[in-house]
Amino acid sequence: MPMLLKASISFLTVLLVMSILWKKRNSLPGPWAVPIVGNFFQLGDQIHITLTDMRNRYGDVFQIKLGLMPIVVVSGLETVKRVLLKEGENFADRPNFYSFSLFSNGSSMTFSEKYGESWKIHKKIMKNALRNLSNESTNSSNCSCRLEEYVCAEASDLVQELTDLSAEKVAFDPSSLIVITVANVVCALSFGKRYDHHDKEFLTLIDFNNDLRKAAGGGLLADFIPILRFIPSSSVKALKKFVQSFHSFIAKCVKDHFATFEENNIRDITDALIQLCKERKSEDKNQLLSDDQIISTVNDIFGAGFDTITSALLWAIFYLLRYPEFQDKIHKEIEEKIGCNRAPRFNDRKDLHYTEAFINEVLRHSSFVPFGLPHCTTMDTKLNGYFLPKGTCVFTNLYQVNHDNTVWKDADMFMPERFLDQNGQIIKSLTEKVLVFGMGVRKCLGEDVARNEMFVIMTIMMQRLKLVKSTKHELDPIPVYGLTLKPKPYYLVAKVRT
Repeated sequence: MPMLLKASISFLTVLLVMSILWKKRNSLPGPWAVPIVGNFFQLGDQIHITLTDMRNRYGDVFQIKLGLMPIVVVSGLETVKRVLLKEGENFADRPNFYSFSLFSNGSSMTFSEKYGESWKIHKKIMKNALRNLSNESTNSSNCSCRLEEYVCAEASDLVQELTDLSAEKVAFDPSSLIVITVANVVCALSFGKRYDHHDKEFLTLIDFNNDLRKAAGGGLLADFIPILRFIPSSSVKALKKFVQSFHSFIAKCVKDHFATFEENNIRDITDALIQLCKERKSEDKNQLLSDDQIISTVNDIFGAGFDTITSALLWAIFYLLRYPEFQDKIHKEIEEKIGCNRAPRFNDRKDLHYTEAFINEVLRHSSFVPFGLPHCTTMDTKLNGYFLPKGTCVFTNLYQVNHDNTVWKDADMFMPERFLDQNGQIIKSLTEKVLVFGMGVRKCLGEDVARNEMFVIMTIMMQRLKLVKSTKHELDPIPVYGLTLKPKPYYLVAKVRT
């Protein structure tokens, strides 16, 4: 063989070996994936646990495949902070999921808008509207703002409903009452309207939410195996039907608000959005939201405020029943700091340290939003030495961070005291490590609203009631998957405190 040919073959062989080694060096670790379906069957029905176990084997950054789509799973507090906060703009897009495109015709700020100047304007207007409503004065002398008035009214109704059901001295499942309470707060926040609990329109709204939870699974499968969106499927049809029906309902409410808008009477978040857009109209038309974007914003707020807070309260009651000694401590704190002559308010959060610690431990331990919404890289980037091209889909494992023994001592134990210093004061640096609402540019704008709502509803319940678990039913800590993780149904009796 001529020397030149031998040299060429040797050179190409070296290049091939180097290429393979370099590719291996930069390839992401992860489990072997089955063609077409990927790692679906390896994940089981407790996906957050499986991916946390995989992190222990593959590290803070690894790759799985869901159907045909590669997914980078990110764990570890510092790595998650890097993705969401320190280099947040590099990971600020959303993946082009089929289900995301259905929400608000693709104009949703939460689900489908690409990160950029338009998204930033949308976020700024939404943030200002929430702030304005939280500061909006009320006719009630006992409440600081409209939002507080709405929450306190619903919490009082909830206590009455729990008391009435308990009069029969038969344990009951409180979940439907929690759903109704939260739904009415969200309706008041979004539309300025509280409904009678048997109102047909109100019950239709609740059915919308139930339909979404049932349909979401089928819709999500089509995200990862695109051909499924073209195959007749009852789940995908149900998801489409829900989105169209709910969008029509929101659109009607927004249209009614435009027709009845009064500048000096901001009734709700829809009015606040309209007001901000009218104020900006004379300044810069590029700084406005279209009517469709206002509809999608109200849609986002309604969806986020409904399922998330419902799950949080159901878990809070679950832990109150499971650990009655913590319930006793909350009762004692409320007696000492507030008494029984007035209802708790948002402003009491700064004084009820143990109650705040309990709520933070509920959020941490339940981790009912185990991953948050998926992110997508906006550019070619590197993470912990691994190259991620633009358009890479990224899941952040918030559950793992909330249960990491290197961050939390005895992480799997439910222990509210972990958030208190030796003087019984809240350790703010620890509460900031609880990842439920995300962080950085895509952080949930409604975190303060959600925390205030959860605090007041729970403390009004605890001020007036003692919750006792049923002796005939066990409390099962294994969650049920849906839009968020929820506890399995449980039963209780509410005893009036004297």
